[in-house]
Amino acid sequence: MREIIAKTVVSALSGQYSGCRRFTYNPYRGCQHGCIYCDSRSECYGIDDFEDIGYKSNAVELLKVELKRKREKGIISTGSMSDPYTPLEEKMEITKRSLLVIRDLGFGVQITTKSDLLLRDVDVLKDISKKYCSVVFTITTSDDELANKLEPGAPSPSRRIEAVKTLSRAGIDVGIALMPVLPFIEDSTENILQVLTRGKAAGAKFIYPSMGMTLRDRQREYYYLKLDELFPGMSNQYKITYGNSYSCSSLKAKILTDYVRYQARLLNLHLLEFGRPFGQPNLNNQIKLF
Repeated sequence: MREIIAKTVVSALSGQYSGCRRFTYNPYRGCQHGCIYCDSRSECYGIDDFEDIGYKSNAVELLKVELKRKREKGIISTGSMSDPYTPLEEKMEITKRSLLVIRDLGFGVQITTKSDLLLRDVDVLKDISKKYCSVVFTITTSDDELANKLEPGAPSPSRRIEAVKTLSRAGIDVGIALMPVLPFIEDSTENILQVLTRGKAAGAKFIYPSMGMTLRDRQREYYYLKLDELFPGMSNQYKITYGNSYSCSSLKAKILTDYVRYQARLLNLHLLEFGRPFGQPNLNNQIKLF
């Protein structure tokens, strides 16, 4: 764990959603969930030891300053690089204090996480939802035992499903990121159907699916090392099938994508491209100088 003094914390995303500006915000660097497949281990992100967590001690103060300078309201997305509810958050409360800033300045928020620690902040999320709030839980398997191998530091899928239920009952839009679906491990119709049906039963409204994963440089090396420990012989299957490819789609990707589309229609789950916000923001886009 190390302190980072950040120079800036808010980055603009290109394009708009329903006429609404979008921004990214990541108060932590690295993650404690230890997912064996995590893309953020790649060299391009410049994090030598991904389990060495950096926290931006001045993140909340910078967030307030930078949002006040925005000429129009927008949606703050967090969780793309590192989980905003990494276990360290329970002590540091940087995400919690950031949500209060987002609420007080009238912005919306989209959170991607694997942690039910988010439930601690349900009251402030309900307040933000009057403008816009969307929560996405990453769930790639409903099998707690398998998930414990793949995501050893993250709360179990069962706990995440319960969190979906709690948020849904609180009136907060919540959905599931069914990604990455690991080839040869999770790419079965049985696994996908269980995630979809359990998510829907808990109150999920939307799904972000992707039938495969990415693999490059340090991410690939770490993933293969873990495969050799957990699933002996499987790394060779990957090497034969994908070589040094960056994008590693399941060999059944088209069949599974069609299957997800079909089941989503049956379950009345909205099928979205990852990163696209769900629903209609209710933000005041009138230009305002602070």
